[in-house]
Amino acid sequence: MFRSHSVTSRRSRSRVRPWMGVLAAGMLALAACGTAKSQETAASKSAPGLDTIKPGVLKVAIQPYAPYTSVKNGKIVGLDADILNTAAAKLGLTVEPVVTDFAGMLASVQSHRVDVAIGGIAWTAERQKQGLFTDPPYYSPPAMAVAPGKKFETVDDLRNQPLGTVEGYVWAKSIQAVPGAKLHAYPDATGVFDDLSAGRISAGFLDPLIIIDAQQHGQKINTQYLTPPTEAQVKAHPSYSYFEPYQTGFYLPKQEAKVEAALSRQIRALYQNGKMTWLIAKYGGDPQQFLKPDPSVATSRRGVDRPADWTPPAI
Repeated sequence: MFRSHSVTSRRSRSRVRPWMGVLAAGMLALAACGTAKSQETAASKSAPGLDTIKPGVLKVAIQPYAPYTSVKNGKIVGLDADILNTAAAKLGLTVEPVVTDFAGMLASVQSHRVDVAIGGIAWTAERQKQGLFTDPPYYSPPAMAVAPGKKFETVDDLRNQPLGTVEGYVWAKSIQAVPGAKLHAYPDATGVFDDLSAGRISAGFLDPLIIIDAQQHGQKINTQYLTPPTEAQVKAHPSYSYFEPYQTGFYLPKQEAKVEAALSRQIRALYQNGKMTWLIAKYGGDPQQFLKPDPSVATSRRGVDRPADWTPPAI
């Protein structure tokens, strides 16, 4: 995913006297030393008190998961990337990407090989025991890729329907709990879209921006948001909880509490100044769906990794 840049030296056509070459080399060495020191000083001044692995640098683990995260020309791009790049710039940090898979992202944080992992990472009580989560940059609503002519609004509308998702995704458990529904599990999102187009399934559960991106690139599907199940429904069918919106977060090592706090402040600032709304819309998302938390968001984190009076950010 990275493109290396090699420097090719070219000989000068004119001959240089030996003593002039030595003098020039010495001057270059001094200049390089001065530049390195000035850069180090600038980094330390620009990000005071932030104990990142490398001073002035934010090592970020991502997986190729467009339009949330990917690498282009050595820089991270996508929704989560835009949010982090904006925050890092405000904090005077240079972003250094490390590309891995999802399991590698979590492991890199927990072993403190990176400063942060990003890309639609869901907050869970278990994960927070092994790392730190920022305040939610956005909330992921229960989205469906739906075949043309179909409409589903509630969980009850999904009864007796052929439904798809990717193998290992939490929605598989929810689908299996719907009376009469038949689960179709695929190795990746492409299989979901293919069977939707062929009419073999009625709807597919995937991360919302994946669906929106596919629709924008010519897939003949519609994006619909499921009304979250009621408390009574979740009590009767616990796996329905995966049909509820979930909160995402940037995931950091336990050792980097100052960085987490600084990023959380920047995330809240993006809500307040309207840029988060703009970024969600940029990638085709509905800010009303992505930036308004379900009441369960606050109750799940209060007294766990947030104070008892914590309020999640919202537009």
